[in-house]
Amino acid sequence: MYEFDEDTQVFELGEDRYRGEVTARWNVGPVPNGGYLLAIGLAAMGRSLAAPDPLTVTVHFLKPARIGEIIIDVERVKLGRTFSTVMAKMSQGGVETARLLSTWGDLAAATGPTRMDATPPELPRLDRPPPAQIEPPIELARRFEQRLAPETLGFLEGKTTERAELRGWSRFADGRPPDVRSLALFADAFPPPVLNWSMVGWVPTLELTVHFRARPRPGFLGCAFRTRFLIGGFLEEDGELWDESGALVAESRQLALLPR
Repeated sequence: MYEFDEDTQVFELGEDRYRGEVTARWNVGPVPNGGYLLAIGLAAMGRSLAAPDPLTVTVHFLKPARIGEIIIDVERVKLGRTFSTVMAKMSQGGVETARLLSTWGDLAAATGPTRMDATPPELPRLDRPPPAQIEPPIELARRFEQRLAPETLGFLEGKTTERAELRGWSRFADGRPPDVRSLALFADAFPPPVLNWSMVGWVPTLELTVHFRARPRPGFLGCAFRTRFLIGGFLEEDGELWDESGALVAESRQLALLPR
């Protein structure tokens, strides 16, 4: 079993109640990554529905999670032939840590009109040898193979840049191919691009929304994340995920806090 599947599996405790286990393999410092927790919540939601794919999910983080057991209570808000909507409450020790709202359907059945006013981001070439890997100091980063665009990594040299942007390729380090549910984790697995504006140790997420656009093909995911507005200590982070075929597979936006 791949690490992601092992660490996001859930077990049924009763009707629409599930148990998961938060592990330290997806930590940023002492805190489990928000996208990882979201993937656990989506696993429980998927067990309660016949629909195969999340189309959109929003999670509000109420309290930092910790390593150990987590309980997910799922409420089926609406069950339809095309779309179903569910809510989930994630709790540890009787205290709610996150609240999710998600609509599910079948991405493969989407047949409406398509028009694109964007192209995949400029990324390093995959046909060239990867740069030498440095053992990352963050546990979460060890779970991925990432090839980041050097021009977006000024913060690694202690430099600030005009654009708070990160671009690069990413895939699971153990070879697991991406799927729809894992996109929730990839959407929150890069360093915060605001590091190119201000060197901070932690940028906690208050709310994260992911729109799932297509089932990704195996291989790397092309990722681009950017922050444009930092107001009163609150910032947005917009993200795009593209598979190697050039298909847009997910978009994300989160509201985060830049500590003083």
